[in-house]
Amino acid sequence: MRHDHDPASEDYRQILHEILPQVEKPTRYQGNELNAVHKDPDSVEIKVALAFPDLYEVGMSHLGLKILYYIINGREDALAERVYAPWVDMERLLREKGVPLFSMESWTPLRDFEIVGFTLQYEMSYTNILNMLDLAGIPLRSTGRGEGDPLVIAGGPCAFNPEPLAAFMDLFVIGDAEEAIHQVLDTCKTWRGRGRRALLRAMADIPGVYVPSLFEVEYDSRGLIQGWRPREEGLAFPVKKRVAQELDLAPYPDAFPVPFMDIVHDRAMVEVMRGCTRGCRFCQADILYRPVRERRPETVKKLVKTLLDRTGYEELSLTSLSSSDYSCIQQVIGDLMLQLEPEGVALSLPSLRVDSFSVGLADQIQRVRRTSLTFAPEAGTQRLRDVINKGVAEENLFDTVRAVFGAGWSSVKLYFMIGLPTETEADLQGIVDLAYAALREGRSARRRGMGLTGEGKLQNSKDPGRISVTVSASSFVPKPHTPFQWEPQARLETLLERQEFLKKRLRDRAISFQWHDAPLSQMEAVLSRGDRRVGEALERAWQLGCRFDGWADHFHHERWWQAFSETGLSMDFYAHRERTFEERLPWEVVDAGVTRQFLWRERTRALAGERTADCRFGPCPGCGVCPRLGVDTRLADPDLTGRAGG
Repeated sequence: MRHDHDPASEDYRQILHEILPQVEKPTRYQGNELNAVHKDPDSVEIKVALAFPDLYEVGMSHLGLKILYYIINGREDALAERVYAPWVDMERLLREKGVPLFSMESWTPLRDFEIVGFTLQYEMSYTNILNMLDLAGIPLRSTGRGEGDPLVIAGGPCAFNPEPLAAFMDLFVIGDAEEAIHQVLDTCKTWRGRGRRALLRAMADIPGVYVPSLFEVEYDSRGLIQGWRPREEGLAFPVKKRVAQELDLAPYPDAFPVPFMDIVHDRAMVEVMRGCTRGCRFCQADILYRPVRERRPETVKKLVKTLLDRTGYEELSLTSLSSSDYSCIQQVIGDLMLQLEPEGVALSLPSLRVDSFSVGLADQIQRVRRTSLTFAPEAGTQRLRDVINKGVAEENLFDTVRAVFGAGWSSVKLYFMIGLPTETEADLQGIVDLAYAALREGRSARRRGMGLTGEGKLQNSKDPGRISVTVSASSFVPKPHTPFQWEPQARLETLLERQEFLKKRLRDRAISFQWHDAPLSQMEAVLSRGDRRVGEALERAWQLGCRFDGWADHFHHERWWQAFSETGLSMDFYAHRERTFEERLPWEVVDAGVTRQFLWRERTRALAGERTADCRFGPCPGCGVCPRLGVDTRLADPDLTGRAGG
């Protein structure tokens, strides 16, 4: 499968030297950052291109790719190099000059790697995947690849519904890849030279690996899935996700490549925990990353010191789905601030709960550099927050706002969703009422003189009373493996009407309103809930020129409509149709650990407005993850571990 060295690649490098000065940001493609790994390709047995289907500045912010880069390059027999989606100016020049898409570190054409691995972080990057394969000279469809072509694989959260990309991927790695990646590489070495079909069959025996070409989908007369028929015997089905049992022992980078340009999240990152059990019924990540696993404080602090020493970053983020839920968060932050504050290193938590505990944490960590705070009430009324199982009361929000503005912050951002199941106009008005109430509470807190620091100085000496509230409203997308996976998405005209409702009512100069593109959200719903047939429309959309669909100014809704029309598929069928419990769902090729019965029960409780407690601190709700995957919730604080659910 591996290509010999192509002398023409030297000509490509010369052309690249000539065209790089002509593009907007050449540093996106140079690969000479601090801590980039450069290995001699002749000294290794297997070469992997880690592909992120979005811009460099987006992909360089992605932690999962950094972890894989570190793990693969830690092997003596392998190398990993990176490639990101080229921007439109670079794509045009590559096509004009006949230069294939290349890796950053060595400018090697992607088709000369044994494995090209894509990170599936967002459905709206799917056309970029096809574009990158085409630019690389790799056949788009797995059936068109021969013995000399790379193995094209994918992983990440979107791989939990692999079917829309089934025609284009040789295999998917489902779940945590820290251990699975070694088995994939070893299998490549063992089965090299025995034929592509035999290699794929051997890959299918790796836990967590799904090879779509080994299964045939059967549909009924209504177009609904009847089932999957294996083409060979002995195939595991459905494919159960991989789980890193001991996060504290999982490999983690001691250095990251440091960019020479601004990226989306330009800072050092340490993952303190993986998973969440709060049970928000719209949240896919809550299900995909269960059970909760935490790193010990000693491990976190050691990683922080090493990373800062080797990257020189002046900002550190403690990452997770809900970092303030980390059981040792107060201890870790207290210890880290003693180290970081004298060095001028800022500390941030990417996600905060709406409570005074989170504000206290924010006040502690933002002594070095103070920024806006974001909180997510998600819905405008308590009724709807109960439906989605968001454990936030209105008084929690007001207490938080008073604490934030009283402690000296000048702005907060409140994140909501529109189009949630059972939403009414009263719920939309609730968003408006919460925004104005937050503004009033904040102004009142300032007037009461709560905007003083510990030294009695005003945080904003020019105008201590000037504060602002930003309201952000995204459109709800029902996601696979959630209690709302059976729900229809609100129709496009409904979402647009609800956006207009909010625009007309959020008029105060101190309130800014931001909203997500509704047609784009509709397309996200189609791709996230699609089956294999959607791949036909996806390929046609790419042929029509769709690229960077996640960027509002590059998203062309009319091209997607044309693609679906020409392929005889209906967006309504995928986005706006309610499913029954009996229907086979496309993503049920994957077992995420949570039982179907639990998800349906949560849906029933949602429609009844009933809450479900967090299993870490309450009774086990019976989701099935711990016994079915053989991994329990594991907290870093031993006093809390015994209270965790199962």
